Amino acid sequence: MRAGDLALLTTAEMYAADRLAMAGGVAGTTLMEAAGRAVANAILRRYGKRHALVLCGPGNNGGDGYVIARLLAAAGWPVTLAALGTPKGDAAVMARTWTGPVQPLDQIAWDGVGLVVDALFGAGLSKPMEGAPREALERAVALGLPLVAVDVPSGLSGDTGDVLGYAPKAALTVTFFRGKPGHLLLPGRDLCGDVIVSPIGIPDGLLDEIGPRCWRNAPALWLDRLPRLRPGGHKYGRGHALILGGRMTGAGRLAALAARRAGAGLLSLAVPPDTVDIYAADHPGSIVVDWPDVAALPDILRDPRRNALLIGPGLGVGEETRAAVAAVLATGRPTVLDADAISAFAGDAQGLKALIKGECLLTPHEGEFARLFDWQGDRLARARRAAAWLGATILLKGADSVIAAPDGRAAINNNAPPWLATAGTGDVLAGLALGLLAQGMPMTEAAAAACWLHGAAAQAAGPGMIAEDIAPAIPGVLARLERIRRLGA
Repeated sequence: MRAGDLALLTTAEMYAADRLAMAGGVAGTTLMEAAGRAVANAILRRYGKRHALVLCGPGNNGGDGYVIARLLAAAGWPVTLAALGTPKGDAAVMARTWTGPVQPLDQIAWDGVGLVVDALFGAGLSKPMEGAPREALERAVALGLPLVAVDVPSGLSGDTGDVLGYAPKAALTVTFFRGKPGHLLLPGRDLCGDVIVSPIGIPDGLLDEIGPRCWRNAPALWLDRLPRLRPGGHKYGRGHALILGGRMTGAGRLAALAARRAGAGLLSLAVPPDTVDIYAADHPGSIVVDWPDVAALPDILRDPRRNALLIGPGLGVGEETRAAVAAVLATGRPTVLDADAISAFAGDAQGLKALIKGECLLTPHEGEFARLFDWQGDRLARARRAAAWLGATILLKGADSVIAAPDGRAAINNNAPPWLATAGTGDVLAGLALGLLAQGMPMTEAAAAACWLHGAAAQAAGPGMIAEDIAPAIPGVLARLERIRRLGA
């Protein structure tokens, strides 16, 4: 898989891809026939023969529906087609290829229906769905019928994953050329069910002209920047990470182990004097030093070999934390701000912005993000806005984590299993990012890689996992990535 295969296109960008393909000589009806065929083939592969009800809107999504109905009927399926309005443009051409009866959308005969195809609106809907379309989809859901969506379930925003009034839950969604952010962002991801991205004849080379700025987070996006061990390497060449730990020792200890598993050559923990023994006993491979107060930080930070810094886990919220963050950011070294290092600036995002001097990664969950910013909007838009405004990379954590760079690039992560929702996993994620930064990985790529590694290790650990199980699973994930990299070399 190549990075271009991971591109996520907005609805406007997908319309541009269609226009560019047609300008290059691919007929719109050819694209529509290919799209409908892709959906019909997906249905035939997945389901046994049954009575299919195809719901068609008046636009291109509906045009795909007419093709689907024709091809399912040709395969011997009983097919009922119900339409909303009069088809337009290429959809009208495809409607003429359907020789069966057409029922009005508000007069559907539901008896015997075993599967519903939603080809009503797709990603282009701009207002809440009402009337007969909504009633038909609600009826399909109430009857427990499997629903196959064309592009996205009608009522779902392809750009944000948000629902415009109502959207049904599909068992399968078939989209074309490239996925959309709404296929990965919640609640869209849950409503789409299984997603198939099918080629329909749009040349891949058009991506360069479209210039997408969002991708699904996966190794092809950053594997070439992942630190690689060399036969003649040594620990000093793999970076020296520093964590400023607090009296809630579990957070810093989890982050420390993760940073070392991610490959940091050395790791130091600067901690309150009365916790030194706890930290030292837990990780004999870490260097533990006293951090009695903020006044001691200049000495701790003076060593330039400590080239990547993490502050926040288990630190507590208050003026001392704010002062410590200021001292860390003043070094200009790659820095991860997590947990309390973010919450300490609640209501004062401007104060934090003024302190950021070099490369910085913030790893807030929604609650921590809201303490900094009272912005409205979808997760992708808010993460991008924060990254651009702060001049820092944002990793907005969640089941659909968003990694946003200051230059507008963004990635959406979708490999996090539900059992990651347990205490301490955020500390592990911060430590993974720190370990990669210590080895010289660029900031945004390190954030994306850490997020993916986090999810992959949790998958390997399986249900029942706790935060302590993630770091031990990292070597196996890294070994798998190294095999992939060698095969691609």
